[in-house]
Amino acid sequence: MGLLSDPHCRRALSRLVVRLNTPLCVLSYVAGLGWFLAMALPPLAPRTYMSENAMGSTMVEEQFPHGERALAYGRDFAAQKKKAGGIPVAWLEKTMWGLGLEVYKQPFARTLPFPDESRERYMVKGTNVYGILRAPRAASTESLVLSVPCSEGTHNSQAVGLLLALAAYFRGQIYWAKDIIFLVNEHDLLGMEAWLEAYHDVNVTEMQSSGALGRAGAIQAAVALELSSDVVTSFDVAVEGLNGQLPNLDLVNLFHAFCQKNGLLCTIQGKLQRSDWDTLPAYAHSLQTLLLMVLKQGSGQPQGDHGLFLCYHIEAITVRGINSFRQYKYDMTTVGKTLEGMFRKLNNLLERLHQSYFFYLLPSLSRFVSIGVYMPAFGFLILVLVLKALDLWMQLNKCEAASAERLWDGDHGAAHAMVEEPRPGLLVLVPPLVVCHAAGLALYLLPVLGQRVATQHFPVSEAEAVVLTLIAIYVAGMALPHSAHRALPGGGSDRGWMTLKLLALLYLAAQLSCAALLNFSLGFLLAATMVPAAAAVRPTGPRPVLAALLVLSTPAVTLLLGIFLHHELEERPAGLAEGWQLFLQALAEGLLQHHLYGALPFPFLALLTYPCWLLLWNVLCWK
Repeated sequence: MGLLSDPHCRRALSRLVVRLNTPLCVLSYVAGLGWFLAMALPPLAPRTYMSENAMGSTMVEEQFPHGERALAYGRDFAAQKKKAGGIPVAWLEKTMWGLGLEVYKQPFARTLPFPDESRERYMVKGTNVYGILRAPRAASTESLVLSVPCSEGTHNSQAVGLLLALAAYFRGQIYWAKDIIFLVNEHDLLGMEAWLEAYHDVNVTEMQSSGALGRAGAIQAAVALELSSDVVTSFDVAVEGLNGQLPNLDLVNLFHAFCQKNGLLCTIQGKLQRSDWDTLPAYAHSLQTLLLMVLKQGSGQPQGDHGLFLCYHIEAITVRGINSFRQYKYDMTTVGKTLEGMFRKLNNLLERLHQSYFFYLLPSLSRFVSIGVYMPAFGFLILVLVLKALDLWMQLNKCEAASAERLWDGDHGAAHAMVEEPRPGLLVLVPPLVVCHAAGLALYLLPVLGQRVATQHFPVSEAEAVVLTLIAIYVAGMALPHSAHRALPGGGSDRGWMTLKLLALLYLAAQLSCAALLNFSLGFLLAATMVPAAAAVRPTGPRPVLAALLVLSTPAVTLLLGIFLHHELEERPAGLAEGWQLFLQALAEGLLQHHLYGALPFPFLALLTYPCWLLLWNVLCWK
């Protein structure tokens, strides 16, 4: 504080910031990227550990013996499903009743805002079936959930069979202190959202359902199970939820601990962890896993049914059994023992999981990067915007001080020139701000509202109309705001664009900082692409180069590059044509996720990031 209050020190600091602004900005940006790349190294990624005492030192003894029974249930379910042409509600009810559960069904319906062509559905109707095993040692105040999505075809039939076999085994045990809910949900996320809304007696997504007829206690934790075939060679755990939410790290550690105990091969992001952490290939492997998690979390889309539980403050993960034809093969008995051990440890909880981290990144299942380690990488990137804003503010103050000094010395020529050139005020910023945010509002509202008009005048489907309207408004917005400043006197001066850029830089820094607090990956990805262009843009200099840099930093290009990078990291590169189709599909999916589940990336990009980018485009086109 003494440094800032001393006028001599303050002037020296301001001269230093102005004189070395560009080197400091470059150094800060490189430091941010370097810090991020270093997070995959062991010093910044310590080993995971169990923080919750109830799940710590002692392990339970699993005794699940019904592996063959699970396979039989799975075959029966697949046959009944094929016969019914969908989820066999009557068969599930009869089977669960026979196991001694309280059985309920929940019909639901949802009309999508526009057809989902990737899944070929528009008016969705389905039924969720669930059974409740009441705890013999408690008063139904708390519960756990084991859910299995009823997917199309024969996929995941064995997961339903394992769920029923676990229900039969759990029914014969007397140590349960929490109710256990066995849920089979139809239509994946739509069915899960319908069940969660009915269970908690809320309706925030316009879902039509009959409500939940039976309830257990407050849900403490949930596990969503998916099995690709009868043969399981490895397990992959998905942690990314809606809007980038993550479960408590102890739940992930619990899954990893039981996989190690039972000798199961477990992965995250489809990547096996390596033991040679001090080698360059191991570092590259960890960095790939870390980048995959950042890309998936930044998308804001739930990577499994567990992602919707997190919105209700319920810790949950999705466990996927994969048959990748490795030399490892596990039977249903081993898989059942792993799930039994997890539920028995969760049954010992005296309070919700809260002692471990909620904000983290995982370069592997055995190492993690905490929020205190990864936030400096983002901070260095935002520091570039702050330094450039300080530079502009000091230049503006310097111009005003020089003008006042010339007037005080009696320089009448300068005074006359200042009278002829109107001094821009804050009113100059109103037209570009209004026009840019109006373009963002149109980008948010018109694609869905105008789909019927578009289909009447153009030979496109409703889903295509939504995506093409979105792209058309996005591109057309670039032509709107760059001449708005001419409406007011003094808008074309250097002070005008410097003031507008100062506002845009502070606006971008504020919104990216807020985004990073909720979803670090989204904020970091946007900062890594937008900060260089935002700092460099100006109406003078090599305008074609700056225009190309600014176009490459737009959120749409960031999404397109993220798709190519994601496929490259998964070792299945996408061509240009396939990448473009995936880009269009991602746009439609983003809109659907927002309207169906309340995903925030689309409104954040449309209403905040895109208008801010248009302000920077306005600065470039300033005359």
